[in-house]
Amino acid sequence: MSTGKALLRPTAFGEPSSPSPNRDAGDDRREVAFFDFDGTLVRGDSLLPFLSQIVGSRRARLSLARAVHGAIQLHAMKRQLGSDIRTSTKAILLRQTLAGVPVAEAMAAAERLAGWVRWNNPILDALKAHQDAGRRVVVATGALDLYMPVLLRDLGVDDLLATGLEEVDGVLTGHMKGGNCVRAIKAQRVSAYLNHHGPFAETWGYGNRPSDVPMLALLRNKVIV
Repeated sequence: MSTGKALLRPTAFGEPSSPSPNRDAGDDRREVAFFDFDGTLVRGDSLLPFLSQIVGSRRARLSLARAVHGAIQLHAMKRQLGSDIRTSTKAILLRQTLAGVPVAEAMAAAERLAGWVRWNNPILDALKAHQDAGRRVVVATGALDLYMPVLLRDLGVDDLLATGLEEVDGVLTGHMKGGNCVRAIKAQRVSAYLNHHGPFAETWGYGNRPSDVPMLALLRNKVIV
């Protein structure tokens, strides 16, 4: 199968074609499927709902507006408006809302966030089909590793690649740790995962355009959601 396979689009109502059964029962999970989370496995984006659990929905929305404005000003001053303004917005938003928040308080908010999840059922079914076929399943997301284990705990995924947060003495600093796990950085982490755990006989990727295209380019079978 060619590694240059064109991106596959989901069928009706966003449902991707079903993955084929594992051909070799002795392959010992040498096949892997990567899933984005926000806008792929779930409908919508999880960050603002999470921050709303901590600072309230009104303050979260106002903080987002200020972060967008601040990021635009920052990039305009540096004449870098075409660079990753979304990551700059996220960095400012996290500092405004999470700096000084105890980790225990943030973890309690993560538990409350569980009720927010609205699964994208066709993609969730694809994830379960890969698990049934004995494949390794990895969620690769820009969402925060602070709350993602709570949202994924009933799915039984094998690994999580997510955006980390710095903490000092049990208190969040509001800074990302290891970069924002989106676009190029997500692709780098997926590549490192493939190199460390592989080689894999077959790979799948599920994500949305354009942010997941760099990750999907590394994988043989691709589904754009």
